[in-house]
Order: sequence, then structure tokens, then C-alpha cells
Amino acid sequence: MNARRQEINLQVTQIIDALLLGTVFWFAHFLRSHRLIILDDLPAIDSFDSFVWILAVIVPFGPYLLEKQGFYNYTLEKTLGKSLEQMGRSALQLFLILSVAVIFLRLEVPSRSVLILFALIIPLALLVRERAMLVYYLRKVRQGAKGERLILAGEKQSMSDFLSSLSDFQRQEFYVVEQIDLQLHGVERLIEAMHLHSVGRVILAFGRMELEKVERAIEACELEGVEAWLNVGFLHASVAPPSFESMARHPMLVFRMTPEASWSMVFKNAMDRCGALVLLVVLQPVLLLVALAIKLTSPGPVLFCQRRAGLHGRPFNMWKFRTMCSGAEVMRSSLEQGNQMSGPVFKMDNDPRITPLGRWLRRTSLDEFPQLFNVLKGEMSLVGPRPLPIYEIEKFELLAHRRRLSMKPGLTCIWQVRGRNAVTQFEDWVRMDLEYIDNWSMGLDLYLIFLTIPVVILGRGAK
Repeated sequence: MNARRQEINLQVTQIIDALLLGTVFWFAHFLRSHRLIILDDLPAIDSFDSFVWILAVIVPFGPYLLEKQGFYNYTLEKTLGKSLEQMGRSALQLFLILSVAVIFLRLEVPSRSVLILFALIIPLALLVRERAMLVYYLRKVRQGAKGERLILAGEKQSMSDFLSSLSDFQRQEFYVVEQIDLQLHGVERLIEAMHLHSVGRVILAFGRMELEKVERAIEACELEGVEAWLNVGFLHASVAPPSFESMARHPMLVFRMTPEASWSMVFKNAMDRCGALVLLVVLQPVLLLVALAIKLTSPGPVLFCQRRAGLHGRPFNMWKFRTMCSGAEVMRSSLEQGNQMSGPVFKMDNDPRITPLGRWLRRTSLDEFPQLFNVLKGEMSLVGPRPLPIYEIEKFELLAHRRRLSMKPGLTCIWQVRGRNAVTQFEDWVRMDLEYIDNWSMGLDLYLIFLTIPVVILGRGAK
């Protein structure tokens, strides 16, 4: 399908979903206000006017969050479970936005039962809309409708590899009217084919970069006013999806290994700082009591400061409540033989440097709370790969391990909720961090924060 048409179709679908969200929310209020649901002793609720601010959040943000979760991508190949997962993540983010409005803007939710009814009905409505559009499209295909007409040109083997990589559903989205081996026929044959078939797009598939042929083919398409799409599969980027950007008016093909700048990332940073500020205010009595306990039970400073590797390895001072005796860093070299963690990281059970109070602080994760100041300063995030000491980063044996530095470090991440110190292989730790980076979303952050709460309370995996 033509890229512009795809964009228009996406926008139309989002408008339909926005109307669907608004209609379902009104219907939920209608059911509740007229007491058409099977619940006893329901009190009367306010008119729909009192719920308009919620509608103003749901209608614009709903389709946007669904898009960010990939709800509108690859609908021909998606399973029901995948659609439900994407809707669930979007619902978590929408709930967070509503919570922020309630807490910081002092807005009121007149009836939670309306929101509950809405949450129960809207997934079914969205699934029905999605499946209805899918059935409509497949019916058109069965009736002989073909996808966008286009020309496939380039090197023979690359064209064959490109076509063989497509699924049956993907093949239905376009119709290749002609394949042209530019190594045999040259650009002149491509120009003739564009005139003959009147296509709006040419897919170029080459092997290892043949820059001169690529440039001539793109120039021919440019002169004809036809879109030229260059397949970059020959670069074999296994993780980073390519995107096209401009730098100082120079075209750049970009391979990003981390989430790109977006409103979701802006929202993540805002949530980090607001969350850290709220937690510091709420936990102030606890922090003072812990500081007093450390001061009374062992000589030395209350806080421990260490240089850690931040975003892209940039050093920063990370703060923790001191859990070890004074001079613990000097003693570490003599304990290396007791290291129970593979790789550059040092971990051991029954570390003799840890004080009795420090052991309890570690088990409850209270020693990590001063890092909320690092989050407030923007050096850390609430969720992200744990920051490692600079000297451990310098011992990385594989360059691939440094990719865990490509996102801002955090207080919690997948490693924390899957065992913490019970994980003894550094490769497993890195794999979990990269899993987080490659699948990052606001929904994943909220999910990990939710899972961290019982881990901290129960002290699972802490030593």
C-alpha cells in the first residue's frame, strides 16, 4: 500500500477509534445512570457533564497510546492475544494520565463504576472494529482486488530474497507488475517499465552496496515522480530498525538501538522526576529514621557515594545509605576469590563487610532510596538498567555488553523482579537489560514498578 495512503488509512482508523471510545464511554455512563446493570443498591450519579473532562482525556489519548503500542501495525498477522496485550498496555498508560489529572489538577471522578464499565466494554468494541475491517479487506481480496501495483528492481538474488521473506498476508498488500534485473537490463528498462505500468512506487533490492546503480535508479524514479524505496536488508541489522532522518540537510539512514525521542520518553522523564519528588516527601520520616539508625550502629558516614556509569557510560555520583563498614572498597580486592557472579560484577553471599543493619537495609532495599535524589537530578530513572561502578564497566569483555548503557540507569528493572542476586550469570543480567531496552514502553515501566513493590516488601532475591 502506498505510504501516503497508509498514513491516511491510519488517521481514519484512529478517528473511528476516537469516536468509538467516546461512544462507549457515553454508553457506560448511560448504563450506570439508568441502573441497567445487575448490581444492588446503586446510588444515583451525576449527569454526563461531570464526566466530560474524562472524555477529553480518553478520546485524544486513547488512539495515540494504541498507536504507540503498535495496535494498528500488521493487523493481518496479529493474534487475538497480541491485540489484547497492546490494549492492556495502552489502558495502563491511560489510567496513569487520568491519575495524574486527579492528583495534580484536583479533578474528580464522579463514579468509578462508569470507568469500570468502560474498561470492560471497550476491549470488545475495539476487537469487533478491528476484526470487521479485517474481514472487509479479506473479502475484497477474495473478490479479486489486488494491492498496490509496483515494480521490483535491482539484483536478481536480492529481489528473490525480498519476495521470499514476505508472508502470505504481506504479499496481499501489493502486486508486483514486473521484476527488473538492473544488472542485465540497466536503468533504461526501469524507465520503460514505469511508463508501461504507470506505477507510483519502485522497490529497489540490491546486494552489497552497488552505490552507482542505486543512485542511477533513484535518480530515474525522481525524474519520473515515482517513489523509490530502497531495501536495506543487505545491512543485516538484527536489532536496530532503520529510519530516515536529515542532518544539516544531509539525508541519513539511521539505525537506533534505543527508543527514539518521543512524547512517551518526555512523559517517562516527567514521571521520573515527579515520582521521585513525591516519594522523597512521603518517605522523609523513613529516610530520617534510617539515617539515625546507621549513625547509631556503626562508625562512618550515613551515605555512601560511588562513581557509577550513567547514560552512554557518562560517570555520575550515585548515593546509597551505607550498608558496609568503613574502608569496604579497599577490602574488596582481598575478597575477589569469593565472587559468586560471573563477569566483571562482584557479588557474594555473607559479605563480611556488610553491617548487621546494612544486611537488613539491603534485604528491604531501603539502602537504595537516596538514589531518588539521582532520579530527581535526571541522572537516573525510576526504571532502567542498574548502574554499575566505573571499574566494572571497564572490565566488560564484550562490546555488546555496553549496549545496556544506551538507556538511562534506573532504580528497578527486569533483573530486580526476576531474582536480583539469585541471578549469578552476568550474561543473564545483560540479556534481561537488553530485553527491557528493546521492548521499552511506558506500559512496561508501569508493569515493572508494579512488580517491584512485592519484591521489595518480601525481600525476594535480596542478600
